[in-house]
Amino acid sequence: MRTRNRQKGFSLIELLIVVAIIGIIAAIAVPNLLASRKASNEASAISAVRTISTAEVSYRETYGAGTFGTFSDLVDQQIIDGALGSATTVPNAKSGYVFGVVVSNSGTYYTAGAAPATSNAGTRNFSSDTPGVIYVHPLNVASPPTTTAGGTPLN
Repeated sequence: MRTRNRQKGFSLIELLIVVAIIGIIAAIAVPNLLASRKASNEASAISAVRTISTAEVSYRETYGAGTFGTFSDLVDQQIIDGALGSATTVPNAKSGYVFGVVVSNSGTYYTAGAAPATSNAGTRNFSSDTPGVIYVHPLNVASPPTTTAGGTPLN
């Protein structure tokens, strides 16, 4: 009597099919994941620009004697945190964005801006000025807007 020696396990074809299915799922999921990450970075940047705008008003009323403060003024008075205050260069980017503040007209006007540190971090730049309206600008990597001109108000 002959007994068949059956080995248990998966065949090479079955393993290849599983690997192919995983590859297809990954090809669909990765672009969506990257888009979600960009959207998250942009939401964080909008929030940070709003924080800077609020901090500017607080600085003007509390410490500035009617004038707005620079980024370092806001950090020195602990109105904004150090992580946001140091996010002025690409290596120190916060949530993929770099930020800048320009104070003009002898401190009576400011513009806060945010730009993606790399093209993979976001697709838009943002700015805000004295009235506190957030503006959206076309992508300009690592160069925060210094004015709200050319931007469109965020919905």
